[in-house]
Amino acid sequence: MRCVILDDYQDVARSYAAWDSLDGVDVDSLTTHLEPDALVQALDGAEIVVAMRERTPFPADLLQRLPHLKLLVTTGMRNASIDLQAAARLGVTVCGTPSSPHPPVELTWALIHALTRHIVTEATSRAWQNTVGSDLHGRTLGLLGLGKIGSRVAAVGQAFGMDVVAWSPHLTAERAGAVGVRAVEKATLFETSDVVSVHLVLSETTRHIVADADLARMKPTAHLVNTSRSGLVDTEVLIAHLRAGTIAGAGLDVFDVEPLPADDTLRSLPTVVATPHLGYVTDDNYRRFYGGAVEDITAWLAGDPIRALAPPPG
Repeated sequence: MRCVILDDYQDVARSYAAWDSLDGVDVDSLTTHLEPDALVQALDGAEIVVAMRERTPFPADLLQRLPHLKLLVTTGMRNASIDLQAAARLGVTVCGTPSSPHPPVELTWALIHALTRHIVTEATSRAWQNTVGSDLHGRTLGLLGLGKIGSRVAAVGQAFGMDVVAWSPHLTAERAGAVGVRAVEKATLFETSDVVSVHLVLSETTRHIVADADLARMKPTAHLVNTSRSGLVDTEVLIAHLRAGTIAGAGLDVFDVEPLPADDTLRSLPTVVATPHLGYVTDDNYRRFYGGAVEDITAWLAGDPIRALAPPPG
């Protein structure tokens, strides 16, 4: 039986779990991202595939081209790029793995500091002190989303002495108050925040939930940070505001196309700090991801799958 690990960019996946415990399973890893035609060829004969988050989508038309596929493991317990209904229809079991909310929280703050203290500019300059940073203490942090990641970002903001406000489509004042945060209207959040950080789940109802009108409300000194999903923000509108200087800058870890093309505009805008989707890329999280993948495969081989992801109803 053949198992293929996808998008193992750093060529480390096989060092993070006991793959050799899978008797009768040959494990390969692909270190480069492949588009559908090349991917179908590379997965020829593979019964098991391990996908790293949403680096490689699995829509229905791709799943139909993989007749040997029987088990698809995605790292984490949610993956919007897999057509779960098509997988179920084709007899493909889809399982998730454990993950940690802490790495994306930490990267969010790395991006906030990089923006507000001009870390990249200062670290790469040959001159001594070129910029004047902005304080976080006493400023307002606006969070779109106050779930397990957003609430942890809020706690760090509070530790820095920031006033933390939040909005999401279903956020209540009681839920926000339970973590010491004020729930506000969406317009108020964009108008008053010095840093806006996005922590929502991408769905059809939240796609481009950060639109032109929202960015137009931001202070010209304010920054936008997105470590969640690119589709939550209208990228073309964001680029227009960055070019016009209507917002101070953006810290981005997620993009409409990944890997981000070398000639993409976001790579060259001076007010953008861009990281290559590092939010979940840490030692501990990789152990959870790949260790969980081995557990999933072991259970599936024994005929008793664990952490199976059910297709949505209807």
